[in-house]
Amino acid sequence: MESSVVFGAPWSGALKGMTGLFSLILAGIAIVGIFTGPEGDATWTLSMTAMPLAILIISAFFMIRGYVLTEDALLVQRLGWNSSLDLTGLISAEAKPKAMAKSIRKFGNGGLFCFAGAFYNKALGSYRAFATDNSRTVVLKFAERTVVVSPDKPEEFVTQIKNFKNL
Repeated sequence: MESSVVFGAPWSGALKGMTGLFSLILAGIAIVGIFTGPEGDATWTLSMTAMPLAILIISAFFMIRGYVLTEDALLVQRLGWNSSLDLTGLISAEAKPKAMAKSIRKFGNGGLFCFAGAFYNKALGSYRAFATDNSRTVVLKFAERTVVVSPDKPEEFVTQIKNFKNL
């Protein structure tokens, strides 16, 4: 039987603020669209009502709720599903607060329910992020890729992953 350890994914104040602000903006656009749009105009209804609500709802399904660390994989818990990261070939794991500082988002979500996707900064190069709090980041290095996560207990996460992978 494979053992696993569960870690939370606490939201930083910045993530809470951005999610709240973007949610209000998207909901506000939809409300304005409902009450001010011309009747029967499908383009208006789609762009000012359906699209902002769809962005909000779809983004919510990608929020990061926690992490499950197993001997072979890291499961990123989402709303109703998991993203699985194979840990084969893991070279190192390091708790590195603020690892995402001064990053450029190449593709992904930069603050609506999480920080996830493809990013770049000088310290890490190109990397993939599944994070909710930049002050709790852990950097996972592989030969061909780098992944950043933000479990609630970064040091314990690193200890567990090193035990599982014999690093």
